[in-house]
Amino acid sequence: MTAAIRHFLSFLDYTSADLTELIDLARRLKANRADLHREGLHGKVMGMVFFNPSLRTRTSFESLMAKLGGHAICLSVGGDTWSLEHRDGAVMDGAAAEHVREAAPVLSRYCDLLGVRTFAGLKDATEDAQDAVIRSFARHSTVPLINMESTMEHPCQGLADRMTLEEKLGNARGRRFVLTWAPHVKGLPMAVPHSAILAAASAGMSVTVVHPPGYELNADIVSKAQSWCAAAGGELEISDQQINACQSADVIYVKSWGSSALYGQPQEQTKSFARHKDWRVDMTHFGDKDALLMHCLPVRRNVVIADAALDSRHSVVVDQAENRLWAQAAVVLRLCCTTEPRP
Repeated sequence: MTAAIRHFLSFLDYTSADLTELIDLARRLKANRADLHREGLHGKVMGMVFFNPSLRTRTSFESLMAKLGGHAICLSVGGDTWSLEHRDGAVMDGAAAEHVREAAPVLSRYCDLLGVRTFAGLKDATEDAQDAVIRSFARHSTVPLINMESTMEHPCQGLADRMTLEEKLGNARGRRFVLTWAPHVKGLPMAVPHSAILAAASAGMSVTVVHPPGYELNADIVSKAQSWCAAAGGELEISDQQINACQSADVIYVKSWGSSALYGQPQEQTKSFARHKDWRVDMTHFGDKDALLMHCLPVRRNVVIADAALDSRHSVVVDQAENRLWAQAAVVLRLCCTTEPRP
C-alpha cells in the first residue's frame, strides 16, 4: 500500500489501488479459510464500542477474531458501559458519565485495536457531516481504530460490497452500478449509500445515483466518487428516473436514506416516504436484464424491496453479508500484523 494503515475510518483516506490490495487479501483469506489460524492474531484483543444496535457487524467481527486466533470484547454504550461524551469542553451534567478523552486511551491499554459504531443523529445535517464521535475516538485512541459505521460512512460495508461486485462480475470496470433510493418507515443515515458509491467508483464502474428530489447525498462524497469514476473512464450521474436507470443496470443496489431537508422532522419524513412508496423495488425494475440485486441488510421486506425480488436469482444479499467477515479480516490483519499475511 502507499502508506501503512493507522486507522480504517474512511474510503476517502485511501486510493483505489489501496482498496484493491485489501480486496485481494480478503479474497485470498476466503479462498484459504482453513488456514486462517496461521495469520498471527493469537493473543490480540479487539474492543468494540457500539452506540447503536448491530447484527452483522458485531457477529462478523467476533467471528473473524475467533477464526484468526484473537478475541473480541463488545461494549454497548449506555447498556453495559457508561454513556459517553465526545464534545470538547462539554459540561458533563447530563446522562454521559465518561468522556472519550479517558475512555479511548483506557480501552487502548486493554486492547490491540478498537472499533466504534455510531449512527447519524438526523437532527442537524451539518453536525452529522463532521463525523464527530468517530473522529474523537481516532484522536484519543493509541491503537488502530476501525469505523464500524459512522454518521458519514460505513467503510467495512463498502469494502465487502466491492468484494462482492468483483466476485460476481469478474472485472467490474466499466459495468453500470445503480444506487436507488427506496422508501422506509423512518429516516435513516446516508453512511451506507455514501460507501456504496465510493466502492463502485473505486472498482472503475460507471455509477448512477437515483432518488426523488430532496434526497441528495453529501456533495463531497459524490465529488470523490465522480473523480474515481472519471479516472477509470466512466461517469457518475444523478437521476430521478428510477425504472429507466435500474433497467439499464448491471447492479441494482437498493438503500433507504432520509432527506437532509427533513432533518429533525420525523413526521414530515414519514409523510415523504408515504408519497414515494412506489419507489419500492420489485421485479419490474430488472426488465430483461440479469442484474445483481444488492442491499446491506437489514431490509424491510415489501417496504424497501418486494419479496419476489429479494428471493429471486438476482439477489446476492447473503453473499454480501458473508463478505463482511472476509473484508474486515483483511483490514484487521493490515492494522495488527507487522509482517505480510501469508499468500
